[in-house]
Amino acid sequence: MIINLGQIAYARSGDKGSSSNVGLLLCNKELYNWAKLYITADKVKEHFKDIVKGNVIRYELDNLLAFNFILYDSLGGGGSESLINDAQGKTHGQALLLMEVDLPDELIKHIL
Repeated sequence: MIINLGQIAYARSGDKGSSSNVGLLLCNKELYNWAKLYITADKVKEHFKDIVKGNVIRYELDNLLAFNFILYDSLGGGGSESLINDAQGKTHGQALLLMEVDLPDELIKHIL
């Protein structure tokens, strides 16, 4: 079943210099174990392809059922350096929750 990631997870994001980070917290261990295989750094980079110019690194936080994604060079120079726009990473968490994922049938019961 195709759903938005926000139907099974929560997110929080921020920025530092020209990069942003997105913390993604899954609702339970079953979803987290699935996400470890499916929500890769490459898929997150593809989702943010219009803004991420550098690498995306994923850190796993097994004890929290969470990931921390670092989106390098995603802010066009950073909030304090950009004169063209107000580039901050505060909205990147909400943007990640819009990512469409194909949730296996056995996990549909966990949709929020």
